[in-house]
Amino acid sequence: MPDTRIEAAIAHWAPRFTSQGVDPNDFARVTEGLQEWADWLPAWFANGDQHAALAREAEAAGRRRSAGEAWVHAALSYHFAKFVWMVDLERHREGTARAKDAIASFHRLLDPSAERVEIPLDGFALAGNLRRPHRTGPAPLVLLLPGLDSTKEEFPRWEEVFLARGLATFSLDGPGQGETGERSSIYPNYEVAVTAALDALQGREGIDFDRVGAAGVSLGGYYAPRAAAYEKRLKAVVGISGPFTFGDCWETMPEPTRETVQHHTGASTREEARERAYALTLAEAAREIEQPLLCITGRLDRLIPWEQTKRIADEAPRGEFVLYDEGNHVCNNIPYKYRPLTADWLKEQLG
Repeated sequence: MPDTRIEAAIAHWAPRFTSQGVDPNDFARVTEGLQEWADWLPAWFANGDQHAALAREAEAAGRRRSAGEAWVHAALSYHFAKFVWMVDLERHREGTARAKDAIASFHRLLDPSAERVEIPLDGFALAGNLRRPHRTGPAPLVLLLPGLDSTKEEFPRWEEVFLARGLATFSLDGPGQGETGERSSIYPNYEVAVTAALDALQGREGIDFDRVGAAGVSLGGYYAPRAAAYEKRLKAVVGISGPFTFGDCWETMPEPTRETVQHHTGASTREEARERAYALTLAEAAREIEQPLLCITGRLDRLIPWEQTKRIADEAPRGEFVLYDEGNHVCNNIPYKYRPLTADWLKEQLG
């Protein structure tokens, strides 16, 4: 029988992997027959190495499009190899580095105008990827905020939804996230990271800083509304499957997620991790969200109960709520519904 962690990863995250761009055939092949959770990362590393080899082969033949696309597949494999995988933190860091390098190769080949931006904060550095649409004139900007263990390297397909509509994107690894998480722990007051990012991006060519929004997924669905409460340069915000109070979701989390909460909060025990999860709450912040806010989730969400996300919309002065009856966590089983809605709504709100 497979390790319960493998069963949980497959049951909870299969739609997440494929909606972000992992080939369904890869997912089936890599996970088939896995018995031990310790083998999860090596199996996904091997899959990433296959795509990296295809990328190098294509580039050597002058096939830049094929090479760039293969680098995205490699990046996703390296990222998801260490996704909620806390078995060996050195290998976890290796996965982060491999994913970062693969996305840099994708940008070099297919989006050379993309910029990596490092942002000082509290003695460490945030990191993000800035991409602009193919259009003339300054574009509105949307900050894309990951969740507990998602990262900027997971977002190429998500970014394309906004870029195709004329919106620039900045995918951010904030405190406790991705490569930034190697130097920091989760900040309940995530708005300080958004403020630092906007300060660093201010004045960059091709961006209209009078029209800035944000969209966050999962725990990012807490971060985005939280940031809007205190950072008024954000003009409109979308939160997808975000918690109103993260600690209230502890009992619905599978064990790998609890392990990841403990790691990313810097807690020494599970009980301390649970206590720190309760610090992530919108109890005071929700009423301060003056901007238009759209909250989206699925009734079948087993990680963040849909009522948590609805409460954000209910308590925010200008909150709207969309519930998909068939949707799971982040509605990753119906990306063709929530993603266009998010991008269209933000485009309309930003003008």
